[in-house]
Amino acid sequence: MGPSLPLFGRLEGQLPAASRLRALPRSAETLLPQNRRYMGNKHKLLGFIETVVAQECGQVQSVCDIFAGTGVVGHRLNRPGTQIIANDLLRANHVCLQAFLGTSADLHSSVAEKVAYLNGLPATEDNYFSEHFGGTYFTVANARKIGAVRAAIDSIAESDAEQSILLCSLIYATDKVANTVGHYDAFRRTLDALQPLRLRVPSIDHGSNAGNVIRNQDANALVREVSSDLLYIDPPYNSRQYSDAYHLLENLAEWRQPEVSGICGKMDRSHIKSEYCLRGAANAFADLVEHADCKHILLSYNNTGDSKDGRSNARISDAEIVRILSSKGTVKTFETKYRAFTTGKSGTGGNVERLFHCRVR
Repeated sequence: MGPSLPLFGRLEGQLPAASRLRALPRSAETLLPQNRRYMGNKHKLLGFIETVVAQECGQVQSVCDIFAGTGVVGHRLNRPGTQIIANDLLRANHVCLQAFLGTSADLHSSVAEKVAYLNGLPATEDNYFSEHFGGTYFTVANARKIGAVRAAIDSIAESDAEQSILLCSLIYATDKVANTVGHYDAFRRTLDALQPLRLRVPSIDHGSNAGNVIRNQDANALVREVSSDLLYIDPPYNSRQYSDAYHLLENLAEWRQPEVSGICGKMDRSHIKSEYCLRGAANAFADLVEHADCKHILLSYNNTGDSKDGRSNARISDAEIVRILSSKGTVKTFETKYRAFTTGKSGTGGNVERLFHCRVR
């Protein structure tokens, strides 16, 4: 992080009056974890998941969401007295998990001031972001603004917590104005996402976050280091790598300004490829289960329906899932029909979301 408070102090005169910002209702212009397009987002399945947890696991004091993504499951189960361990390999997801589930101080007022400042930040010159992504994924004006805001965040954030919250706000705002169908494997030929970039303040239940742990690791490495009452597993289902679908947001979060290549402007993503998208997915899952230190395992796994695109076919079969979980304890399966958010290419039908519950011996 660059200089924080001294630089922000020089900008203070340009900020809206703090008293006026604090007069706004806390619900105005706020963000929740589900306010983002994301493959496999479980927001619409939270009732189903919560019902199975209550029925099969009872009261749990700790939950490890080891492929957390947007963090909606951990957010739903987050309450005082329950520790949430939320992990994701992607840095863009990690900073948002840190914002929503890892912030235990009330930073609303200071963040609201900085968000207002960033929304009013002029951006008329090209920068790394506009040079690579303007006119394709975004309007040139929005791309310039995104780059300018990203650079400013490192200067005005007064702590790691503020930086995570502001980055989360920018990531969600960026996704809102992206000229895509919700991922960054491609952009629309016609640039029709024309609304201006606008950041909002994440709504954070800081009172429930004390004791939560946020990690940014490979799941199979982390499982060897943590223990919990409930291990919730929601891995990639098919060969579509999340690092490919969200490379642009990862680039924005890391802000190393790497070289990018191809029409889609992708950076090197070899360090964030998932084994769960490859042929060895079942072996990776077996290793995860073997080293799990928990009382209950709950696996979300979509059967992907009748896919027209082989890339969308499930990497781990039902038989393999049951066999692997049965080596750890007693297994039950629950299912519900569900229309999942996809990349828009698979043309699947008959999607069924399953929960595999294992009561560990």
